[in-house]
Amino acid sequence: MTIEDIILAALILVAALLYSSVGHAGASGYLAAMALMGLSPAVMKPTALTLNILVAVIATAKYYRVGAFSWHLFWPFALASIPFAYLGGALTLPSHIYKPLVGIVLIYAAWRSFRTAHQPAQSSNGRPHLSLLLLAGAVLGFLSGLTGVGGGIFLSPLLLFFKWAEVKVISGIAAAFILVNSIAGLLGVMTSAPALPSALSYWAVAAVIGGYVGAEYGSKRLGNPTIQKLLAVVLVIAGAKMIATA
Repeated sequence: MTIEDIILAALILVAALLYSSVGHAGASGYLAAMALMGLSPAVMKPTALTLNILVAVIATAKYYRVGAFSWHLFWPFALASIPFAYLGGALTLPSHIYKPLVGIVLIYAAWRSFRTAHQPAQSSNGRPHLSLLLLAGAVLGFLSGLTGVGGGIFLSPLLLFFKWAEVKVISGIAAAFILVNSIAGLLGVMTSAPALPSALSYWAVAAVIGGYVGAEYGSKRLGNPTIQKLLAVVLVIAGAKMIATA
């Protein structure tokens, strides 16, 4: 295990802790960390999805246990997203396309992290039409599998904007959505025999520790605004690096 592997493990632990505190599994954070450390796109996508699954299992269980979840909102998103996440995962984009795409996703995640740092509690407007949920699930699932993120950074803003659920319930739905999409996406990636790094087991332990602590904290209270703003800065730097090195 090299010093670079140790540094990356520390970054992954921090990303898992921060993201799981708001119901996310951290894929954009892991991609940012790997981009900063110069890992290749062939390694980044399957690694991010693998770590995502581990943290999403923990986050989903924590939020579900405290009642921060809605089955009637979750199942249409999940039903439509799973096959499309698999399809997106099976596709391998050239580096000059994948890097700018992920860079844009990271910068978008930074914007969302900064904008929602002081997100107030809100009431729910109720459940939207089923066809709209299915369409959104399919689009978000495909984008999730294609980029190696679980989709929570796209689903949460959608739910918040239309006020389809309360903030804490949105965190629980996002965690479960990320879990099913990450599994489907990784299965898709596996069809092309992906390259998995030898240090993945160490990074997995770091992600589990960070994910457990963050989800335990976040399932009882919302994330710290200052931390979310600092996270946004890191995401912008990593996103800019991905775009610049494409």
